[in-house]
Amino acid sequence: MRRLAAALLGVLLGALLGAGAASAEGPLPPGAVADYQLGGGYPPAPGVTVVVRDSTDTPAPGLFNICYVNGFQTQPGADWPEALLLRGPDGAPLADPGWPDEFLLDISTPDLRAANLKRLRPTLQACADKGFDAVEFDNLDSFTRSGGGLDEGDALAFAALLVKEARDLGLAAGQKNTAELAAEGRDQAGFTFAVTEACHRWDECAAFTSVYGAGQVLGIEYADDLRGSFAETCANPDRPGSLILRDRMLLPAGAKGHVFGTCP
Repeated sequence: MRRLAAALLGVLLGALLGAGAASAEGPLPPGAVADYQLGGGYPPAPGVTVVVRDSTDTPAPGLFNICYVNGFQTQPGADWPEALLLRGPDGAPLADPGWPDEFLLDISTPDLRAANLKRLRPTLQACADKGFDAVEFDNLDSFTRSGGGLDEGDALAFAALLVKEARDLGLAAGQKNTAELAAEGRDQAGFTFAVTEACHRWDECAAFTSVYGAGQVLGIEYADDLRGSFAETCANPDRPGSLILRDRMLLPAGAKGHVFGTCP
């Protein structure tokens, strides 16, 4: 009778967890195969089990879904109070040189961190309400573009607030890039998985997989900037458990220039 009850309980738990079930070692499902769809959602290819989409998009049914949030800079066109933005030498809000329509959040004091978190809270709530399973916070490394206005301590302190907010909403929280802070991201901020771009290109994969474990790291390499062939990238023993090849613009399937490939 006890065996039957245990078996029924196992079936029930399996049904409740569904395709987005987390592994015992972290939030990502075992043997994850991811697709990075920030350029617009589309039906995932067969075999894909994890999808990353923008916070303005909707989750892919039946899969483990990660919500993209620009955690340390504004989204292009966002209406953000200038008082919460970092100022440059000229007194104007400081933009990311690579993305001039994104401005760095001023997270240099506890009060400013709290105020910026309040501005981001509705976005995280929307991720949770839509049914995403997790969130990745982009631009942890914005302090490196701050001209000395921010440091890694500010970044980690704000990251810890973001992680707590996500967890309170039932969302796992992932680190995005910034290999030099992988251990601190896990231990101080509380991230439980990582998403990394071009880690093989820049020889940074081990920095993430040695900290989070290969199965809890999603890697994206870009077809226009590989180090060697994609087959060589897949053969790297330090690579993320899920490593994919994408076009730079992350175009939807069917669009001219779309690239999507996975490791065997």
